Amino acid sequence: MSRIAFAAVALTAAGYTVSAQAADLYGSRPYPNYTVNRVLDDCSWAGPYLGGNIGYAWGSVDNNPTKPSGFVGGVQAGYNWQTGAFVFGAEADLQATGADDTFAPWKFSNPWFGTVRGRAGYAFVNNFLVYATGGLAFGELRAETFGLSETHTNAGWTAGVGGEFLFAQQWSAKVEYLYVDLANSNFTVTGASNGYRFGVLRAGINYHF
Repeated sequence: MSRIAFAAVALTAAGYTVSAQAADLYGSRPYPNYTVNRVLDDCSWAGPYLGGNIGYAWGSVDNNPTKPSGFVGGVQAGYNWQTGAFVFGAEADLQATGADDTFAPWKFSNPWFGTVRGRAGYAFVNNFLVYATGGLAFGELRAETFGLSETHTNAGWTAGVGGEFLFAQQWSAKVEYLYVDLANSNFTVTGASNGYRFGVLRAGINYHF
């Protein structure tokens, strides 16, 4: 009888030991922490996006003393491809501007412009992207003098740099500088070949689909 009692006690003790070890293995060991930062670190820049921007433009008109400047605002859309930390993409934007200037009898303004550009950049810690960009620019240059006005839509080129930060799973904010060269064309009201060259500094926000 004493042997049976001893065996029962031994089996009970062994079962308690195994249960305690299992509890230690599965119960007390902490599970991985899945936080917002971890989600952002696992994100990708690849895919389409759409957003808006606001900024300021300043520049000068060829063969004329005017220097149009003013606020700009518009929309942009693009698509990114990502290979490791390298990000490549294409973006198009359309801007309305209040850039204008008057000197003596002449007034020049740039009511709108747009660009179609390639982008190439590098993603640091996945959610911070620095990039260079360049491509086609187009826009309107308007000349006014002595009650007469003339408008030309010119094409040219643009290049710039920027930085973009993914602050939520599908949202990013960016700061970007572009240099834009709208090529010269002959204006009858000025009797000269005029074009508009300007810089744009703007901030924007994008939604990534």
